[in-house]
Amino acid sequence: MSQTNARTRTWAWSVPRLREAVPRARHERRAYLAAKRSVDLVLASLTLVLLIPLMALVAVLVRLTSPGPALFRQPRVGRDGRLFTMLKFRTMTDGCSDELHRDYVRQLLSNNASGSAASGRLFKLANDPRWTPIGRFLRRTSIDELPQLFNVLRGDMSLVGPRPVLPWEAELLHDTYAARFNVSQGITGLWQTSGRSALTMRQALGLDLEYVARCGLLLDLGILFKTVLVVLRPGDAE
Repeated sequence: MSQTNARTRTWAWSVPRLREAVPRARHERRAYLAAKRSVDLVLASLTLVLLIPLMALVAVLVRLTSPGPALFRQPRVGRDGRLFTMLKFRTMTDGCSDELHRDYVRQLLSNNASGSAASGRLFKLANDPRWTPIGRFLRRTSIDELPQLFNVLRGDMSLVGPRPVLPWEAELLHDTYAARFNVSQGITGLWQTSGRSALTMRQALGLDLEYVARCGLLLDLGILFKTVLVVLRPGDAE
């Protein structure tokens, strides 16, 4: 299947359409979405122009420090359950198994998870043996996320929104969290500025629902500003 088809194919998992917590007039909603897209295009373009030299350097370093491509491509679930290919700088050894991550996520989302498991750090594994020599640094500084600016330009993602999950992760989510797919998935979001990796997965999913209920241009701009501050604090991305 071509990449174009992969981006447009609707994920088989049915995402129920839930009513928004805060009703808006249709014209207000359209105006917000148009403004949000304009902000995405302008800020993503400017950021890419400024950071292309850094991104080129990172791509070279990734290739020099471990075998494999500089970019990691992975299917993710976008708005309304549509699949797209998300880009990142590769931080793990090429071709490594994801079973360790799968087991960890299943444990966190399990209805029978113990209190200690349910309070585990969000989507992160400490001392992951799959790190490349510079992978941990790229994750800690969030530099690995920069290629997603191209996803924003293509319309796959927004700068602000719930983080896009993997297809198998979407299947594990309870219907309670289905509303998070009613909006564009983002590079940053409410939980990234509200505790980030110190949160549990369920707390982060709850903040995704809060974003869907409150989303607006002022909130998006506030999240973008806070994201810059968070990224500048060492260790917050781990």
